[in-house]
Amino acid sequence: MLDVARLKVLAAVARHGSVTAAAKELNYAQPSVSHHLARLEAEVGLRLTQKVGRGIRLTPTGDLLAQRAAEILGRVESAEAELAAIAGLRTARVRVAGFQSILSTVVADTAAALHATVPDLELILTDVHPTVALDQLRSGAVDVAVIFRYDDTIPDDIRAQHLFDDPMQLVSRSAEPQTLIDHRDSPWIEGCPGCRQDFLNACDAEGFTPRIVHSSDDPVVKQALVAAGLGVTAIPELSLQSYRHPGVEAVELAGFRRRIYLATFGEPPSDPGTSAFVEALLAAVAARDLAS
Repeated sequence: MLDVARLKVLAAVARHGSVTAAAKELNYAQPSVSHHLARLEAEVGLRLTQKVGRGIRLTPTGDLLAQRAAEILGRVESAEAELAAIAGLRTARVRVAGFQSILSTVVADTAAALHATVPDLELILTDVHPTVALDQLRSGAVDVAVIFRYDDTIPDDIRAQHLFDDPMQLVSRSAEPQTLIDHRDSPWIEGCPGCRQDFLNACDAEGFTPRIVHSSDDPVVKQALVAAGLGVTAIPELSLQSYRHPGVEAVELAGFRRRIYLATFGEPPSDPGTSAFVEALLAAVAARDLAS
């Protein structure tokens, strides 16, 4: 049977790409890390590392086992937290993954409410893309994820509750009513190639291909460039609630929105800490009058 302590060492080496850095994180002596790696290789009967100059790197087999190790350790940590909460050995903890604009608005409201009503609840927030959030949910690295989708599809292995729709806003320097097609010839400021496909799909439905001149995923940067007269952009309403540049105007784009979901993994019921977070989150959504 695989030794959890050795898996923890392998996962740390994979994260840092260095025995020295892994030893520092784990508070181990460097020879102890090397010893654990050697014992793990003997345990599985396969090479997990290879020397590269004065350092090491993981083999493909090592990479695979490191990925599985992260999942296993996440599940073990979750189990320990749940058992500790049940036994009353320490305060409940909830690990939440979310995207930038939800963390800075609704989840921030939720955290404030929990701090006032459940001060012993330990809340750990992580800002990640929804795809990464779902991976962390599956691996046990987080307990709850708040994600967005531009369509209505949810992976079959995820439990999801629709919270509200977040309409997209056309952001320019004009307060006049506008649509996407009105800016078919305008320069656009949009996200990285991996993040702009839903915007491109919306433009394609209007019969044009946008001329994207500047690229940024940061709504603060996008608004600053619009205010500087460098183009127009599309930004979710939630991002504008978090930050609004005084030099821009926003008009809702009909039919173009993203759907916000609360996601969990595994069979109910949730532990008391997670249930408290979900209840406070739903209250925060209602208080902002976002539910739809």
